[in-house]
Amino acid sequence: MKRILIVDDEPHVIRIMRLALENSGYTVDEAAHGLQALDYLQDHCPDVMITDIDMPRLNGRELCLEIERTMPDRPFPVYVLTARAEDEHREWSSALDNLYFMEKPVSIRRLLAVLDDHFANSVTTGEQPCRSAH
Repeated sequence: MKRILIVDDEPHVIRIMRLALENSGYTVDEAAHGLQALDYLQDHCPDVMITDIDMPRLNGRELCLEIERTMPDRPFPVYVLTARAEDEHREWSSALDNLYFMEKPVSIRRLLAVLDDHFANSVTTGEQPCRSAH
């Protein structure tokens, strides 16, 4: 079963995504902010990470930049879902490999289609470890 890490500080957003993703056969883990996500990534490697930008403690941008710095060869893509569509966010997100920017509101149907397409077109070699520079 494919594992997805959702990083968002809004419990209702996580609840809605979790329900839809689990109903579609995915396993879902969650983190309320970037620091929790980094802790999670120390021991687990998701197949996909979905993150918001605006979060306390360590926001989505800082999280993505830290993942890029410590895990440049990470095997999982990151999908950044946000209502913040300013050019500054498009610039940093387009500069990172294996990172995709999606503007909110993103329908659950569209998100599922993107994930299904990703998994249909990806070559999986079983559990790949996340390698960290820490």
